[in-house]
Amino acid sequence: MFVMRAARRGATLAMSLLVFSVIVGCSKSSPPTVADEVLGKRLPAGTEPAPKPEAEAGGGAPEGDGWVSLFDGKTLDGWESTKFGGEGEVMVEDGHIHIGFGSNASGITWTKPDMLPRMNYEISLEAMRYDGNDFFCGLTFPVGEDYCSLICGGWGGGVTGLSSLDRFDASENSTSQWINYKNKQWYKIRVRVTKTNISAWMDGKKIIDVDTEGVAISTRPEVDLSKPLGVATWVTSACLRNIYVRPLPE
Repeated sequence: MFVMRAARRGATLAMSLLVFSVIVGCSKSSPPTVADEVLGKRLPAGTEPAPKPEAEAGGGAPEGDGWVSLFDGKTLDGWESTKFGGEGEVMVEDGHIHIGFGSNASGITWTKPDMLPRMNYEISLEAMRYDGNDFFCGLTFPVGEDYCSLICGGWGGGVTGLSSLDRFDASENSTSQWINYKNKQWYKIRVRVTKTNISAWMDGKKIIDVDTEGVAISTRPEVDLSKPLGVATWVTSACLRNIYVRPLPE
């Protein structure tokens, strides 16, 4: 009888140890509690907070002479939040302009048109789609007495082109192309406007080179409020920095 009781006690102890080990093992792989997440002790895989964009990475003014800064990195001097209706909040933080989510278009518009060249010039900036899946840089700019927009990431997140040429927008004309943009990644964008041509570069690669002589140039109604110079997004949050313009020789 004693031997049987000892055997039972041993079996019970072994079972207890087994259960304890299973519980410990489960606790190591169990989801973190709300308190853990709030305190930042650990987060479920894939939900780590996104890093803030670096303030200075990207190098400031582009190569070449004559660039004039349109953003001081600290304030919205010269810019205002575009009153599209339902637009997201615009603020300056960590050396960049942050455009928040809106119900449709959000963005900024330049308020000092007398400073802008209207022909034979270049404009350069860096833009990031922070969150969302539509265009994060709808750059509207003057072309003589008219205006045009470079759309980056529209129509599902990748369509890039000029809106509009002969009333055909960026998804329909000869400049239309698909670029696989990544969220939370900076892209260097440059546009050149001359009397007979509009060209654009993305990260140093020319993506648009179109002759405009005899072409009707216009903007889509959704971004008309971006004139004379502005950047708009569509149901997307974005960051902008290093905004420069320079005149070109005739």
